[in-house]
Parts: sequence; structure tokens; C-alpha cells
Amino acid sequence: MLSESSDLEQPRDGKSNGVTVSSPSEDDSAREPLVPVTASVEAYSVAATILPFLFPALGGLLYGYDIGATSGASISLESPELSGTSWYDLNSFEVGLVVSGSLYGALIGSILAFGVENFLGRRRELLVSSMLYLVGALVTALAPDFPVLVVGRLVYGLGIGMAMHAAPMYISETAPSQIRGRLISLKEFFIVLGMVLGYTVGSLEVDIVSGWRYMYGTSCPISIIMGVGMWWLPPSPRWLLLCAVQGRGSFQDIKERATYALCRLRGRIDDNSTSEKIDELFDEISNSSEEQEASIGEIFQGKCLKALVIGAGLVFLQQITGQPSVLYYAATIFQSVGFSAASDATRVSILLGILKLITTGVAVIVVDRVGRRPLLLGGVSGIVIALFLLAAYYTFLSSLPVVAVVALLLYVGCYQLSFGPIGWLMISEIFPLRFRGKGLSIAVLVNFASNALVAFAFSPLKALLGAGLLFAAFGVIAILALLFIFFYVPETKGLSLEEIESKIL
Repeated sequence: MLSESSDLEQPRDGKSNGVTVSSPSEDDSAREPLVPVTASVEAYSVAATILPFLFPALGGLLYGYDIGATSGASISLESPELSGTSWYDLNSFEVGLVVSGSLYGALIGSILAFGVENFLGRRRELLVSSMLYLVGALVTALAPDFPVLVVGRLVYGLGIGMAMHAAPMYISETAPSQIRGRLISLKEFFIVLGMVLGYTVGSLEVDIVSGWRYMYGTSCPISIIMGVGMWWLPPSPRWLLLCAVQGRGSFQDIKERATYALCRLRGRIDDNSTSEKIDELFDEISNSSEEQEASIGEIFQGKCLKALVIGAGLVFLQQITGQPSVLYYAATIFQSVGFSAASDATRVSILLGILKLITTGVAVIVVDRVGRRPLLLGGVSGIVIALFLLAAYYTFLSSLPVVAVVALLLYVGCYQLSFGPIGWLMISEIFPLRFRGKGLSIAVLVNFASNALVAFAFSPLKALLGAGLLFAAFGVIAILALLFIFFYVPETKGLSLEEIESKIL
């Protein structure tokens, strides 16, 4: 045995939101603060942290690129003059399959990740994701007919689902504690950067015959770079140590691999201090993780259930506060103030993307100084105001389109300051190590499923309630989201992943 049962029975207490969570043998009922006051400090080289972030983040960039490129590709694909196909006359259902095919693939990919994450590990899962991105992009770009095109979109979506599952885990487990929030939030920046790149490529290639093939094919070299980079990077030291705790290999061999990996990730060659850090991590993991692999039933018990409520709750609220619907209305809102031409719509998409980049950049800069909770509380408060302004515009202020424009810009900016980056950040750091892969795959599945639900339900709800009442309903949900954040979401700024597990959960 690599860890003794006595280690696993050591009492720990944790608390968030004023609720004490105690082990059965615990006598001390002291409550941990919702906002921690201590933080870990790790020595690291800035240069050494760039590549372990960059290559996984390309998975997010490819996800964002697909969103942006598809907006132009769908126009090109349906054009009799520009599609370059004999099957351009697509009905609304077929267009929906093209646009949302990658989303459904991502849902399937999230389910697959649930079963393979512990076997593959974070690095190899990202390798598989890069190959799925490449195959999906090639099949889509070279599709001779519509069914093959849909298959390509689904395969690409599988890559999205696995990348959005593994990338936050790899970055969170390899990043120094004091900049973990900044790096994971920067992954959201890469998603938005991918959107802007997709919009830009689409606007440049939309007038080319078979331009949609080039739009989708542009992601191929990026996926190759991602795959080569992930092949070169070391595995997550924390995942390697978890394998040791669970008896999947020789402890000494795994410790040597974990030490080497941490040396590369921190840009240090001092084997003694790195070895001491590995021993420290192993002790913490041994004390907080049992040897057996997490079962499905255990995920809905104890500290993992608490983490699941926090993480899945955030990404669920991220979607049902209307994010897909508000962006859906962007073109209509800008048309109301005079941007009616197709070229205007393309430029507006790029400008909205730039606004998202700027506000996400602000979140990246301040998240490890200000903290997660202040950004969430402030940003979601702005979302509430924006949604009620949209409701007012569509109810009784239709003669003042500037109100809708201000509301749209406020919503986009506040979303990218809060839910956008912080949602992905929290789900990557809140789950205990033994449950992290399965817990995060559930959270990613909830994200994509709720996205699909809102996108599907928006049109019938709009027809039933009207735009004004629907946005007011989103505003009420956003108020509930504020209450959820205030009472349930803890501050994790500066804490190591092991400290989050022991002090908060």
C-alpha cells in the first residue's frame, strides 16, 4: 500500500457559506471563513509557465474559432454562387445541424471524458482532443456531401468536449498557486480570441467560392501545433501522484517522473527542493484521497457533492441567465440603430469580440489580486441591470434603441468580467483531486447541455412570453445567481488545490 489507512482517517474540517462540514470523528466545530486569509507561495520561472498554459489553451482557442467561423461558414454554405456545391439549398433543420453539430459533439465528448479521464490523464486527453480537432476539421473542410459534413462537425465537437474538460484541469494542476486564477482565466481569453479570429477569417473568406471549406480548414494547423505541444509537455505531477496513491505503478518510478515533470513546469533544476515539494504533495494527496478510484455514487456525497453544487451551479447559471440569447439578439439590436447591411453585421461581430477580449483581459489581470467572489458579484450585478434594461426596451422603451445598445454592451462586458472566465476557473480548482476528472466532466456536460437547452427553448419562449418578459425572467434568474454566489461560492484566491480541498470543502 502506498498510503496508510490511518492517514486517510485524519480529521479535517472545512466550511463555506456559514455551514460547518466535519468528519464523523471531529470534536472541533470551528468554522472556516468563506474568504480564506492564508495563501501558498511557490517559486517558479515565468518563462517555464508559458508553454504548459499555451498548448492546452489552444484547445479553448479552437473552440472559440469554431463559434466565430461558423457564423461566416453558414452564409457561404447556403449561397448558390459561393458554396461551390450542388447541395447548398439546405433547410432550416440542416442548417441547424451545421451550426450546432459541434455543440452536440461536445456533449458526447463530455460524456466520453467521464469514462476515460482517469485512464488517459490530462495530457493524453488533450493529445486525443487535438487529433479529434484535426480529423474533424479535415472531414468538414473536404466533405463531398452534407452527411459527411455533419460527421465532421460532430467529430470536431468531440474534440471540444474533451479539450474543455482536460485543459482547465491540466492548467490548474500545473500552474503555481499565486497565478493559477490568471492562467485559467486567460484560457477564457483564448476562447474569445478564437471567436474574433473566426469572425475575421469568415469576413475575409466569405466572398470566396467554397470559402466555408477554408474557414473550417484554417483550424488544422492550430490543432497540429496543439498536438505537438501536448506531446512535448510533461504529465501533471498531481495526476502522477494520484496514480501512485491508487497503486497504479511503482511509487519510486512515479515519484521520479513527477519530480522531473515539476522541474520542467517550474523551470528549476534544484532536484532537492523539487523532490521535497513532491513529497509534500504526495503526503497531502495521501491524506485527502483514498486509494480506490472514485465511484459514480461517491461523486454525489460529502465534499464532492459540495464541490459539484458550487461548480455545476455556476456553469448552469452562466447559461440560463441568457448568455446565448442576448448574443442571439445582438444583430437585431444593432440593426435597430442603423447597422443593417451584412458587412455591417460582420464588423459589429468583430467589434463585440474585441469588447469581450478587453473585458476578459481585465479579469485576467485582476483575478488573482481582487479574487473570484468580487468579480462574480460585481459582474453579475451588472448583468442584472443589463437584462432589466433589455426588458424595458422591448416593453416600453422601443423608441430609444440606444438603451438596448448600452444594455447589450453592459451585458457582454460584465459577463466577461465574471461568469465567462470565473466559471471555468472555479470548476477547475474546486473539485478534490480524486474526483476532479469526473466532477469536471459533469460540470462541462452541464455547461454544454444548458447552453443547448437555452438555445433550443429561446424561440418558443419568446413567442409565448414576448422578448420583454423573457429578458425580465432572465433578470430574475440573474438575481438568484447573485444570491447563490454570495451564500455558496467560496474565495479560492492564492490557495493551493490541496488547501482548497482541506480548508473549504
